[in-house]
Amino acid sequence: MEGLPKAELHLHLEGTLEPELMFELAGKRKVELGYRSVEEVRRAYRFRNLQDFLNLYYKGVEVLREEEDFRELTLSYLKKARSQNVLHAEVFFDPQAHTRRGIRFEKVVEGIHSALREAEKMGMTTGLIMCFLRDLPEEEAVKTLDEALPYKEWIIGVGLDSAEVGHPPSKFKRVFEKAREEGFLLVAHAGEEGPPEYVWEALELGVARIDHGNRAMEDPELVRELAKKEIPLTLCPLSNLKLGVVKDLREYPLKEMMERGLKVTLNSDDPAYFGGYVNENYLAVQEALGLGRKELVGLARNSFEASFLERREKERRLKELGEYAKEWTFTERRTKFLK
Repeated sequence: MEGLPKAELHLHLEGTLEPELMFELAGKRKVELGYRSVEEVRRAYRFRNLQDFLNLYYKGVEVLREEEDFRELTLSYLKKARSQNVLHAEVFFDPQAHTRRGIRFEKVVEGIHSALREAEKMGMTTGLIMCFLRDLPEEEAVKTLDEALPYKEWIIGVGLDSAEVGHPPSKFKRVFEKAREEGFLLVAHAGEEGPPEYVWEALELGVARIDHGNRAMEDPELVRELAKKEIPLTLCPLSNLKLGVVKDLREYPLKEMMERGLKVTLNSDDPAYFGGYVNENYLAVQEALGLGRKELVGLARNSFEASFLERREKERRLKELGEYAKEWTFTERRTKFLK
């Protein structure tokens, strides 16, 4: 199962900052972290909710100062993802988390883009999605969008993340309209801690995907709408467990979502903080929910189908997945026969 070809569609680059790299960059950039060791940082990864996590997350990004830091962070993720047979990754970045610290937008995006160009050598394709921090005013999001316009060829879409409760998607109606007019694809975090109404609002913004979306299950009409329009949900099981969105993965609504016709995908969100990259998320739900080969292959198929890849590239990746699934079936049957 670890070699299953897959795409990752919900991954925050800043959330891949492992403690080892955090300490290395802190020393290089003369940043005081407030932690004495890597082990002490890891012990701090006990979160009661999303805000607890964000407090540590924003402390970590303080070490990202120069273009090379963003390049190194991105390359580190790409190498890890490729080792888990991620063939396509659409990654988020939070420019406002850096520009409000005085880091120029171009430093951030040029460092990330430089690393993403290396993905092709690894046999990967990538897409870059710029997220707006929803706890900041919409005016600042508009300013950030303006800063991104010279880099439209490098950024495929815009999203919405950070503290959800009290910051509905409708707050960003104007900036999403402008982004659409500029040709960006649209996604948004909704229904993680926020209510189903936030998912409705995200759909009204014209998003192509919902990031998280767990609480959509509380609204049967919303579930029918998501299924009818085939709006993908980018689920992040270990993230939801770590942040208390679910208490036990055996209660995770993945199977019910699949049974009700929702196009769901598995992703790692902020893997350095939540205890696992994408394969660990697949393994966790497989063990907790007793998923079989057919269901796991179906999740991987969804990941490619829900991606923003061009049709020909999607078909190529889906063919690779199909070949893997056939070999997996053959190996499984052969093992049973030999027993």
